[in-house]
Amino acid sequence: MVFDVGECLVDETREYGTWADWLGVPRHTFAATFGAVIAQGRDYRETFQEFQPGFDLHAERERRAQAGQPEHFGEEDLYPDVRATLRQLRADGLWLGIAGNQTVRAGEILRQLFADDVDLIGTSDDWGASKPDPAFFQRVGEAVPFGAAEILYVGDRVDNDIAPARLSGMHTALVRRGPWATIQWMSEDARKLPTLRVESLRELPGAITRFNAREH
Repeated sequence: MVFDVGECLVDETREYGTWADWLGVPRHTFAATFGAVIAQGRDYRETFQEFQPGFDLHAERERRAQAGQPEHFGEEDLYPDVRATLRQLRADGLWLGIAGNQTVRAGEILRQLFADDVDLIGTSDDWGASKPDPAFFQRVGEAVPFGAAEILYVGDRVDNDIAPARLSGMHTALVRRGPWATIQWMSEDARKLPTLRVESLRELPGAITRFNAREH
């Protein structure tokens, strides 16, 4: 199993709130615009352009760091079901990984949080490829010691996680939380493409057991 990061393991509410503060706009205004951009099928990074045309996310991340306000997440930002689910999956004998579109800094934080819990932590910055680029999932496949058809990729986005992972030959699980999954949940692709659909990560151990029993 390989997990996405944002809105799969990590609740990004606080982080996006700090971006609103950095831009000098009310948090509810930023959140509403963020949702509208997603609902329109646009790249979430266009949200920043609505408030500051020409906004360079990479450059602004550096500016925040230099100002002593780097992007950050910690134990308190993990969804409540994360730790217990990882423990159960590990007890079930599953190989576990984390791979998402994250910066080098975020990768360091992930390694501090999950060093003893998973077998792999990879980021788009580490690999030079970002989802939904097929190259990202190729790197996942190269890093996992099993064939693509034996990998379950877990994410919250149909467009960035489920569809490209499926095209790479992996099984997928869509978890319903965060803005993307909430908006996409009833779409045709969200209903048809994932191998599994869950409301919580806690459902995964049982769902995997049932799926494997059907397959064998």
